[in-house]
Amino acid sequence: MKDQPSPVRETDDEARKLARVLLRSARHAAIAVLDPGTGFPFASRVLLATDIDGAPVILVSKLSAHTKALIRDPRASLLTGEPGKGDPLAHSRLTTQCTAQPVERGHQFHERIRTRFLDRHPKAKLYIDFPDFLFFRLKPEQASLNGGFGRAYYLDGRDLIIQSPANEEVAAKAAETVRDLIGRHPDVAEVLAVRLKAPESAPWRICGIDPAGFEITSGDFLVRHEFETLAVDSDHICSNISKIAYSIP
Repeated sequence: MKDQPSPVRETDDEARKLARVLLRSARHAAIAVLDPGTGFPFASRVLLATDIDGAPVILVSKLSAHTKALIRDPRASLLTGEPGKGDPLAHSRLTTQCTAQPVERGHQFHERIRTRFLDRHPKAKLYIDFPDFLFFRLKPEQASLNGGFGRAYYLDGRDLIIQSPANEEVAAKAAETVRDLIGRHPDVAEVLAVRLKAPESAPWRICGIDPAGFEITSGDFLVRHEFETLAVDSDHICSNISKIAYSIP
C-alpha cells in the first residue's frame, strides 16, 4: 500500500497571518478545559480579547466550572473562526493550545488587560470589577490551523505572539494614540470600515491597537487588520492607519 500524502502543509507566512487574524479578530471563543473531577474535556464559551502582544485574554467568574478547572490545571484549548454560508467545515478555524495564567487585581498587567478588554467589550463594565471575576492570560503553546479543505497547518505558539520591543510603549500610549488619530481624522474609523470592506453598520470605532495591527468594531462586528511590517512606535501605528484609510487605492 502506498503511503498517503500528509494533509498538513508546510507552514508559511500566509498561514501564520491567517492564524493571527483568526485569533485576534475573535470576540468570543469555545474553550476546552479538563474537568478536575472526571478528567473529561469540558467545553464552554468565553468572551475574548488580546493583550498587547496578541496573547488571548478571557474574563471569567470564579464560580464557573471552566474557571475551577483552569485553577486546577492551566491547560486549555481555544477554538476561533466563524462559520459562514454553506458547509461550516469549509471555513477557516484555529485551535490554539494554551497555558492559562491568572491575572488578579494588583498584577502588573491587570490594568492594561482590563482597559483592552473593555475597549472590545464595553458592556462588560457591568461586572468586570465584581470580586468573583478574574482575568486569565492564555499563553499560546502550539496551534492547529484549518484554512478550509486541504489547507491544514501546525504552528508554534510564538507564531501567534507579537515579538516587538515596542509592545510596552505602545500599550502605555494606546488611548492617547487613538485620541490623537481621531483628533486629526474624526472620520477615520468609518473610512477604515469602507476600505476594509467591513459589514455595513454604524458607528465604527477603533477598539484596539498594537505593533502588528489594529481592530475596529461596530455592534457585534469586529474587523482585525494586520500591518505589512511591525510598527516601531505609536507614531508609526498612526502613520500606518492613516495610509490605509486615506491613501489612493
